[in-house]
Amino acid sequence: MNKLKLITLFLIISVMVNAQINPLLEEFKTPHETAPFTEIKNEHFLPAFKKAIKAGETEVNAVAENKAEPTFENTIEALDRAGKLLGRTAGIFFNLVSAETSDELQQIAQEVSPLITKFQNDITLNPVLFERIKTVYNQKNNLSLNAEQQTLLENTYLNFVRKGANLSDDEKEKFRKISTELSKLSLKFGENVRKETNNFEMHITDKTKLSGLPESALEAAASKAKSKNKEGWIFDITMPSYMPFMQYADNRELREKMYLAYMSKSFKGNEFDNRENIHKIINLKLEMANLLGYKNYADYALEQRMAINQQGVYQLLEDLYSASYKVAQNEKEEIKAYAKKSGFTGEIMPWDWTYYSEKLKEEKFDLNDEMLKPYFELNKVVDGVFGLATELFGITFKPNKEIPVYNKEVVPYEVYDADGSFLAVLYTDFHPRPGKQGGAWMNDFKGQWKENEKYSRPHITIVMNFTRPTETKPALLTFSEVETFMHEFGHALHGMLANSTYSSLSGTNVYRDFVELPSQIMENWAVEKEFLDRFATHYKTGEPIPAELVEKIKASQNYLAGYLSIRQLSFGYLDMAWHTLEKPFDGDVKQFEEEAWKKTQIFPVIGEACMSTQFNHLFAGGYAAGYYSYKWAEVLDADAFSVFKEKGLFNREVAESFRKNILEKGGTEHPMVLYKRFRGQEPTVDALLERSGLQ
Repeated sequence: MNKLKLITLFLIISVMVNAQINPLLEEFKTPHETAPFTEIKNEHFLPAFKKAIKAGETEVNAVAENKAEPTFENTIEALDRAGKLLGRTAGIFFNLVSAETSDELQQIAQEVSPLITKFQNDITLNPVLFERIKTVYNQKNNLSLNAEQQTLLENTYLNFVRKGANLSDDEKEKFRKISTELSKLSLKFGENVRKETNNFEMHITDKTKLSGLPESALEAAASKAKSKNKEGWIFDITMPSYMPFMQYADNRELREKMYLAYMSKSFKGNEFDNRENIHKIINLKLEMANLLGYKNYADYALEQRMAINQQGVYQLLEDLYSASYKVAQNEKEEIKAYAKKSGFTGEIMPWDWTYYSEKLKEEKFDLNDEMLKPYFELNKVVDGVFGLATELFGITFKPNKEIPVYNKEVVPYEVYDADGSFLAVLYTDFHPRPGKQGGAWMNDFKGQWKENEKYSRPHITIVMNFTRPTETKPALLTFSEVETFMHEFGHALHGMLANSTYSSLSGTNVYRDFVELPSQIMENWAVEKEFLDRFATHYKTGEPIPAELVEKIKASQNYLAGYLSIRQLSFGYLDMAWHTLEKPFDGDVKQFEEEAWKKTQIFPVIGEACMSTQFNHLFAGGYAAGYYSYKWAEVLDADAFSVFKEKGLFNREVAESFRKNILEKGGTEHPMVLYKRFRGQEPTVDALLERSGLQ
């Protein structure tokens, strides 16, 4: 064979070998074994999932078919450690589905979700495996387990029971069908909302229609238009575009148009309408709860929450409602009077509220977002938030460009502990894109766990939709965006500082109404001058944020506290109404919504608006019968932060206690046990009411 033929043959073989290599199934030879995004293609996911599921099945079957007497180690612990390849693959894939999706990825998700659900059902509905778990569970008082092991055993047993292990064969088949359908419907619901968000834009060519808008909003809208080869200005319903328009645009007709576009997502009778999906999701959840012996889905969900039951949730909602509603009504009257004084003669509608309340805020406190934004340049805010973590917990952040990313805007960091040991990888992803869902969230690409000599440290991501830089200005954040950053960073700390043995108990794997404590407590520092002085300098002059501006921020913190409280409560009431249904729902989604939250509403009903059809938290996320968690966690975070207020904002002893008893512990013990270990007592609502000015 001549030399040319040999070279040709070698090239053909190389191409064939490379075509067969799936990076998702290989060892990750990247810094800290991070996901090799530059090597991963969409076509790799489905084959990787199938192989990962097969590997997981083999690992689980080895536990179920073990001939040795069931023990904690060979059954409970072994089961927790099974399926790591699937977990790694799913961690990468579903994060991309949220932050960098496409129609192709969405299609793969629809194919993959039933496969994952089947794998999970095959585990929890396996009678042989459950028998082994029951054997160990029935010996729990004689096993000399530590607290984390006891929690793992309890959780494993209850997870099987709550996923249908005690059902008959016919009932198990029903459970399989329900859970499979729910997994597909939740994906479809979220994708519909994303597409509806992306579908709307308002193109303006007459600048006279844009009076009142600050230069920063106009420049961002002009930049968006230019990117689409259009003249003028383009506004959309992502938060950085929508909120300034509603706050500042004088044109009431256009504000109404923007509001209705925002509040009618997936409620237009088109291909992205979610009303039928809500019917299906609600009824399937009810059917599943009934199958498992519960009257409704809320009873099922709340069994593993701090609130314990419906009564616990409604007690919280009612207590806060009593403290908030009259305050909200008084606030509305104040806004009405101000609008009338400003020449407005009609009825105050939702698209007027933000506009006039912003003007009144500026008049009362001499404060608005445009005054604050120059002091919150994104990179400086990053430095400030990271610096706070260094001061409190001793951890440091080092950018590493060698870590692959899924989008060029993503910045990866290595995180190190005070002793120099590696803690975590943190990815930050700040700006809106068409492939990204709205909102802000934290997640992980890889969790934390320990197994023999292997100590897996987490890879955490925080994803936002913050104001973009323009041609003339860097990214300047609103104060609300600063608070959002600190909120998600609190979740990130919960993940990065995790120090558990078992992955299922690590980091944010805690009760839903406890998970918001680490995030919401971080927001408290945002109004403290001692913190702001460390990073908040004018992006042009370098001048520190003036003391009087900080005082205005603090003075305005309780502005519209009543309204903001009942707004959150309205979502909690709506959530509970959907999930306490005890009969299949066949009614009108809009009518149901209006009845569910009627007592919290201070504006007339808007026929074209519907919250439920875009409520991802309930129908595409994990907050079903759990949205009250945000208010529950406010009670916890206000109470917990009072310790810092008492002993010092940067008190390392208090911070270390919070780290050791809350952030590191994850779900290894009951959250109230952990909280009392930090605080010394159960929380009370007093600190929250005082902070909010509602008592």
